[in-house]
Amino acid sequence: MSTKTKTPQRKTGKTTPSIVWFEIPADNPARAKKFYGALFGWKIKQFPGMQDYWHIDTGGADGTPDGGLMKRKHPQQSITNYVSVPSATRFMAKVEKLGGSVCVPKTAVPQMGYFAVCQDTENNTFALWEMNADAK
Repeated sequence: MSTKTKTPQRKTGKTTPSIVWFEIPADNPARAKKFYGALFGWKIKQFPGMQDYWHIDTGGADGTPDGGLMKRKHPQQSITNYVSVPSATRFMAKVEKLGGSVCVPKTAVPQMGYFAVCQDTENNTFALWEMNADAK
């Protein structure tokens, strides 16, 4: 078995949408940082320029997603997985066509890309992520 990480590809040659980032909300970020650091050996450090947000280095291969730890914004906020897509706008429309909803519309993360938070038909939230270095 190869130890190299493969990028999932469809038969058309297009990259398959896959989880590229996750966010863990916490009532007590210091406690969560200690828990996940001790449990998995993850390195969790303050994200530069962002208050109440920490980068989680999972230490895995390049294909393994890292994540963020953040102060919980509301009691029902749960872990959010970010799925890489070629166009957040197109996939937002697809979410709605399939019976889901868009909770947070397409939002820029300057010089990184765009995200949109959605809800599926089972009331689970997830986010779409479109890489774009020109995002403003």
